Amino acid sequence: MILSAWSVALQGISGHPVEVEAAEGGGLPRTQIVGLPDKALNEAKERVKAAVRACEYTWPDQLVTINLSPAGLPKAGTHYDLAIAVAALGTQGYISHSKAGRTVLLGELALDGRVRRVRGILPAMLAAVKAGFDRAIVPTGQQEEASLVPGITVEGAGTLTEVVKLVNGLTVDNPTEAAPPSEPPAVGRPAFVPDLADVVGHADGKFALEVAAAGRHHLFLHGPPGVGKTMLAARLPSILPDLDSDESVEVSALHSLAGHELTGLITRPPFADPHHSTTQVALVGGGSGELKPGAISLAHRGVLFLDECPDFGNKLDALRTPLENGWINVSRARMTARFPARFQLVLAANPCPCGKHGVQGMDCSCDSLKVRRYQERISGPILDRIDIKHQMAGINRVLLDVENVAPEPSAEVLSRVLEARERQRHRLRRTPWITNGEVAGPYLRKHLPLPEDLGVLNSALQRGAISARGVDKVLRLAWTLTDLAGADEITARELRAALQLRQGEQERAA
Repeated sequence: MILSAWSVALQGISGHPVEVEAAEGGGLPRTQIVGLPDKALNEAKERVKAAVRACEYTWPDQLVTINLSPAGLPKAGTHYDLAIAVAALGTQGYISHSKAGRTVLLGELALDGRVRRVRGILPAMLAAVKAGFDRAIVPTGQQEEASLVPGITVEGAGTLTEVVKLVNGLTVDNPTEAAPPSEPPAVGRPAFVPDLADVVGHADGKFALEVAAAGRHHLFLHGPPGVGKTMLAARLPSILPDLDSDESVEVSALHSLAGHELTGLITRPPFADPHHSTTQVALVGGGSGELKPGAISLAHRGVLFLDECPDFGNKLDALRTPLENGWINVSRARMTARFPARFQLVLAANPCPCGKHGVQGMDCSCDSLKVRRYQERISGPILDRIDIKHQMAGINRVLLDVENVAPEPSAEVLSRVLEARERQRHRLRRTPWITNGEVAGPYLRKHLPLPEDLGVLNSALQRGAISARGVDKVLRLAWTLTDLAGADEITARELRAALQLRQGEQERAA
């Protein structure tokens, strides 16, 4: 007798339905799993066998072959345990064939028969609905996350006994609480979002932040220690619009895949700020077994902030491709996963190791070679992909006397950002892009009106102040400045201002 159960294979954020078949007979008593399982999945036969016996069911006393189809698709993880158990119990007559056919099962089994929570519930449900499934059984406590996807009925179970009842069409009124996951859930960020009203002074820095938010432009803040670079960068999410419905599902699926427990869809742009000691795998994604999203994917549709960015060294170069196309492909020997990574990059750096180089009134203790080596840790190709470069100057007055009026709160800046975004959405309504920062160069130059006088741009290009990529960056910035001004065409004023934002204070002084 052969019975099939269904689960989902996750490859990055994409999922593929997997049919789990169990067949009994043909050899000495043992259990084998075929279909390209990884080590954790191959060990499932021992976990499942112990759980079945703990729940007082009978495990087949002959050869049991578990086939994971499609057989050529690599499979990783422990969430297949429930499907394997149901398929094996089906060979013993515990499961109704008619009931198990179109139910997706996700969950890990403990040796005593309890069901453990697993990560990746949301992307798995998205794949199940896309494949036409209308019912799923998940660990108790994860129904809320699974139910975020419309079009599928979700039931929770805390033990294998409850799973068998649900698969057979019976009702479990008060399901047992699921066991904690075998790996601790990832810790999310607190809900508190700092406000721009907390920032004293730095009017130019706040304007650069507003332009970056309005057009989704990348930003580089540099200046002496303690000047407020980190404080300003941390407030960028407070002036970004909410995610739309499609973006919310996509971002939530990534965080579910990373092991974050979700009680609802993520509606605010995420903010990731990895430490410079993080590994490249933690930054871009990967792993030795299951491939997990890295910090750049957890910042998808939000902000990736790299403080003290020269200390990241060569790891910064891994950002080149996702900065251009919004994706990161992570390849290992057995599988390849593609994670979305369309983030807004914010870099912050000191001018030198001691932080005093070129700062008025401060004596730098670094020699010129040391300063140059420090600054060269940020490669030219990465800097060329940055839209706005802003040098922050120190506050030289008593904090309480810096401003006579209260600083502008984030809500007021956000209202202007929303108006600018709406103008962009209307202008780009027949394109695949939403914001100026995403528009492709050819479309920018050929299909959008350019100012009549491009002399200042051509002059900067001829003297090597900007690259060909920089020309497109300046034009995107000019459109964002135009949108913030409520105008319909770029003028020479916006073009000059965009060039200054692109080059930064040091280059303008030169």
